[in-house]
Amino acid sequence: MQENGRINGTEKAVIVGVALQKHAKWEVQENLAELKMLAEAADVEVIDLLTQDRVRVDPTYFIGKGKVEELKGLAKGQGAKTVIFDDDLSPAQVRNLEKATDAKIIDRSTLILDIFAKNARTRESKTQVELAQLRHLLPRLTRQWTHLSRQVGGIGTKGPGETQLETDRRLIRTRIEVLRKELRKIDQRRMTRRKSRRNAFKVSLVGYTNVGKSTIMNLLSGSEVLVKNQLFATLDSTIRRVELASNHEILLSDTVGFIRKLPHQLVESFKSTLDEVIDTDLLLHVVDISHPAYQEQINTVNEVINELDAGDHPTLMVFNKIDLLEEKGLLQSLRKQYPESVFISAARQIRTDHLKDKLVEFIEKSFVSGQIDIPMKDAGLVHRIYEMAVVTREEYLDTHVELEFRSTAAVHDKIVQMVR
Repeated sequence: MQENGRINGTEKAVIVGVALQKHAKWEVQENLAELKMLAEAADVEVIDLLTQDRVRVDPTYFIGKGKVEELKGLAKGQGAKTVIFDDDLSPAQVRNLEKATDAKIIDRSTLILDIFAKNARTRESKTQVELAQLRHLLPRLTRQWTHLSRQVGGIGTKGPGETQLETDRRLIRTRIEVLRKELRKIDQRRMTRRKSRRNAFKVSLVGYTNVGKSTIMNLLSGSEVLVKNQLFATLDSTIRRVELASNHEILLSDTVGFIRKLPHQLVESFKSTLDEVIDTDLLLHVVDISHPAYQEQINTVNEVINELDAGDHPTLMVFNKIDLLEEKGLLQSLRKQYPESVFISAARQIRTDHLKDKLVEFIEKSFVSGQIDIPMKDAGLVHRIYEMAVVTREEYLDTHVELEFRSTAAVHDKIVQMVR
């Protein structure tokens, strides 16, 4: 059964892709392989796939009418009740295909939204996913949404003379507004927490989904963030305090992984979570170097980062999974292309010390030098400054303590304010 676009339980499905003239063959095959992984993440068993080369999509069925008949026979012969398209379909195309094939039709965005709904754990992520689902489904609305009246209803929820479809649309818009208000409240609390971290050096892990970000988080922080070989296994931002060498400390955040054709509604709804990417001092862009389409994945991540207006942030490229790389010559080529990058295997802890050293380098690049005189009556501040900055010289004189230190500009200003 399908409820609210969700796929419940394990079911069999056929996946469908269309190769337009502008698409390379490998790109279509890569997209379908990823779609298969997405389906498996939604507990769907993919039993077959169907592709068609076309000059342009068919406005009625997306694929050609003859291909629709082939799809119907294929699904029926394999016992598949669901067909998943690799592209977004119009409401009319979904209705026409369901009528022609006697199967449930799902497009890529609906599938991704389903996975997000399945993996949402916190109140925030559940709210974000529901908002994204409703934004996606509102223009595709059919006569199936009156259950929302129980959530937003009461006296006065239905106007005289309205059709059922108009009522359903109004209920969804009302629910969307409720969710927006809830997210604004959550975002205010997030901003309050962020203010308390203003003086810390903030590092955000970004990357394509399933590239090993959570493994790197666990490695650096010693925490136990969920690591699972599945797309979108984790949704919520995780923030951990990480101690590095030379008395340096960072706040490391892990965000949801990106993917090709990520529904715009999800990027919009998850912007409060992805604000960790915007409010950061350094992006750690993690890449699965063993993946054959790693360059396309880099491009996809960069597109989302630019969409978040974070494209000008300092970035350290982290090429992960070097132990799985078959073409060893690629390392040399990438070292020339990305001279400031690091190459590691987080799972096997290969060259991970190099990553920590690079982090220290980036922190120190952002440091400014300072010198301050602390009156003897305030000598207790010396210990606090040691906790906040790297003290390079300390001298006790008759009336005051002279300190020279290095820190971020924000911490420097805070220290100066403390001693005034």
